[in-house]
Amino acid sequence: MPNSGAGFADLLLQDGAIPVLPAFAKDAALKALAREAGTRLAMPWLLVYERLRTREALGATGFGGGVAIPHARLPGLASCVALVARLPQPIDWQANDSEPVDILVLLLSPEDAGADHLKALARISRTLRDSATLPALRAADTGEAMQAILARTTANAG
Repeated sequence: MPNSGAGFADLLLQDGAIPVLPAFAKDAALKALAREAGTRLAMPWLLVYERLRTREALGATGFGGGVAIPHARLPGLASCVALVARLPQPIDWQANDSEPVDILVLLLSPEDAGADHLKALARISRTLRDSATLPALRAADTGEAMQAILARTTANAG
């Protein structure tokens, strides 16, 4: 996995930053993320959605600070991939800090990813803990701007 000590811009799918994901509840957000990922990966979105729901049932993926990192393992993926999205308004995600969530990072990994999945989660969480990254993502008005922020974070971390 490239840049294992850095940010996660290299994990983003093409057009993998979504400035406004039209969802106003947790399940709607999971469906919207699944549709976006399914389209980009040429994979049935319902498979992605069911895997996300199954993982979410094990424990909410709210990371804290208004961020959630829903994640799942899927058959047919060659490597870990991600999408980042901003919600139009914060929603309850049952995060540990009880803060509503407005930034989502979807991580999808091959079923046999093992350590690579955990390393990708760690990279995402480290990037989002950076004090400048979240305000910049929230202020970005385009997907390109969001991707540029994550690319700068990756460059600074490496």
